Amino acid sequence: MSLKKILKEKRKRRERRKRRIRAKVFGTKERPRLSVFKSLRHLWVQVIDDESSRTLVSASSKEIKTSKKMSKKKKAFEVGKLIAERCLKMGIEKIVFDRGGYKYHGRIKALAQGAREAGLKF
Repeated sequence: MSLKKILKEKRKRRERRKRRIRAKVFGTKERPRLSVFKSLRHLWVQVIDDESSRTLVSASSKEIKTSKKMSKKKKAFEVGKLIAERCLKMGIEKIVFDRGGYKYHGRIKALAQGAREAGLKF
């Protein structure tokens, strides 16, 4: 099997997981959805009110000013703290976590831990 086919299949599996998750997870004004997207280098997070289809708050690992030696996991933890700080400023304390089809470990887990530590309730 070629590398291209393997990557295509991997993407399809993630999309299937994502659809299953999104069928169950819905963000309201009182409890918006925290949506995660990750690439090989960066991590993007949005807090979304699905009732009005609006992004309330967003953050990314590009915003984190760090040394080049900081690991991606530590950056994800910092992004979690940053998004939680911005949510709390807007009066959002509770959220629904949408991991976007990614497995809950590594950077996704670090992001969630950072957000919890900074005061968000899942």
